[in-house]
Amino acid sequence: MWYEESVYYQIYPLGFVGAPYQNDGVERHGILAVRDWIPHLTKLGINAVIFNPVFESDTHGYNTRDYRLIDKRLGSNEDFAEVCKSLHDAGIRVLLDGVFNHAGRGFFAFQDVLQKRWDSEYKDWFHINFDGNDGYNDGLWYEGWEGNFDLVKLNLRNEAVVNYLLESVKYWIDTFGIDGLRLDVAYMVDRDFLKRLRSATASWKEDFFLYGEMLHGDYKQIMNPEMCHSVTNYECYKGLYSSFNSANLFEIVHSLKRQFGPEPWCLYTGMKLMNFVDNHDVTRVASILQNPAHLPLIHAMLFGMPGMPILYYGSEWGATGDKSAGDPALRPHFDKPEWNELTDQIAAMVKARRESRALAYGSFKDLVLQNRFCVLERETDGDRVMIAVNMDDHEVTAHFDARAGRARDLISGETIDFGGGLRIPSMGAYLLQPY
Repeated sequence: MWYEESVYYQIYPLGFVGAPYQNDGVERHGILAVRDWIPHLTKLGINAVIFNPVFESDTHGYNTRDYRLIDKRLGSNEDFAEVCKSLHDAGIRVLLDGVFNHAGRGFFAFQDVLQKRWDSEYKDWFHINFDGNDGYNDGLWYEGWEGNFDLVKLNLRNEAVVNYLLESVKYWIDTFGIDGLRLDVAYMVDRDFLKRLRSATASWKEDFFLYGEMLHGDYKQIMNPEMCHSVTNYECYKGLYSSFNSANLFEIVHSLKRQFGPEPWCLYTGMKLMNFVDNHDVTRVASILQNPAHLPLIHAMLFGMPGMPILYYGSEWGATGDKSAGDPALRPHFDKPEWNELTDQIAAMVKARRESRALAYGSFKDLVLQNRFCVLERETDGDRVMIAVNMDDHEVTAHFDARAGRARDLISGETIDFGGGLRIPSMGAYLLQPY
């Protein structure tokens, strides 16, 4: 399917356009600037874009006011439809952020409850106790997301709520032509709702893609034939940066073998998880890595490991941002995209990922594993790629059962001979396709 062979580019739109944090109700048209980035995305090789919340909200996008209206700080529905058309014309798929666990206090149904109380037709859309009180002194208590009462938990057991949300998704498909959804806090979303969503979207668009945000636990709770096609791979996200910062590649390779190895007890062999080294919720990889020279190496691991890779806007040229400075530091506005040596390397990795069946579908095993260097293998019928990484400050030689003595490095295009052992340069990374 298209989503298994795609490389994804994630944009946080409110930050991307430099919108004010509080929704001031002033309509702007900054979302149209995405069109100016299409040549950059095309040059980079991206073929799917994930937009985090785009619908009218109180502040950061996840406290939705209206599921069928583009946030005025971004533009209009017509603006966004134009952006989606331009992306589709360039061969780039579009995914939106489905925020279905909770809405904002400004959500029309919740405002109706605050005004009419027991008489509101929407009182059962939420988990409300009229005998209690909340931090806003509303004279009622309601369930918020993990104690955040600007995020009002929706009652996904209420048929009217389910219908409203499903009809909204249908509207997004019809109006914007979207190709899939990222499901916010999917680990908390009612499982029966996920089943309804999967069934409905498949009936509307046969190849519609759903992936859920999972932070922990068994990913198969929601990644299965009835719910999500994929989930976020937070286990390997942590393993990637931690392995480089602690000079211990055993950590990430242990996770990869545990998830994707050939043994029958491996958790997700044959499944495709959504892989990343940063996103809108975590410190950017260029800020979390202790050694900037490791940036190309960690991306080689990202594009070489099983699953689908996601790039977060700006990280392809090494943009920084630290979570300790607050979420806005992770979600900046850039006047225009940049391109540097790191971007060149990542673009080559994107091309390799899109053109290699081994990287998209191949089996996984480790050929050589040491603390500071490793050689991994992905293989499927007719294609084989070896991922070689050396974080050491000197060249190393890796010895393994080569089965061939020459390969093309898909990053640099160079021919590498390795019959007597693979020499990996200091701070070097290869994606080697033997021939």
